[in-house]
Amino acid sequence: MNKKKAVYPGTFDPVTFGHLDMLNRALTIFDEILIAVAENPRKSPLFSLEERIELIRQVAPAPPPAVQVVGFHSLLVDFVRKNNCQVILRGVRAVSDFDYELRMALINQTLARDIETVFLMPSEKYMFITSTMIREISELGGDLAMLVPPTVEEALKKKFFRSDTE
Repeated sequence: MNKKKAVYPGTFDPVTFGHLDMLNRALTIFDEILIAVAENPRKSPLFSLEERIELIRQVAPAPPPAVQVVGFHSLLVDFVRKNNCQVILRGVRAVSDFDYELRMALINQTLARDIETVFLMPSEKYMFITSTMIREISELGGDLAMLVPPTVEEALKKKFFRSDTE
């Protein structure tokens, strides 16, 4: 039997309940999801690549091989091919997301006609969550309990509220 595999790329800085909701939805469609944590030289992430990978592994909704987490810093379609996948999974929260994601999907299709992009919408209760908002709320000391797993909230607190004795 041919397993259906998808790559779910992103920076995941940090991973949120919205990301995990997407994973749970995708696991009803695909046998295996490869979470591809991007190392983007144009971005300055709060968490290192290794930290983001570890946080996702700690909160992933299924163990390997159903969900695997790896870092990448190559052209996405090359990464997808190298990992023997045929599908890129993307979440779309709003029309503004769709506009950007459609353009990315068209570029990827131009580069690799054999790779499809599948768009999934998150559950309504997670449609507004972005990693940028999470970082801002955390930096200002806000409650993140409904937005990220406890492990992620704790990691954010450590980043923003280190004591001078550490």
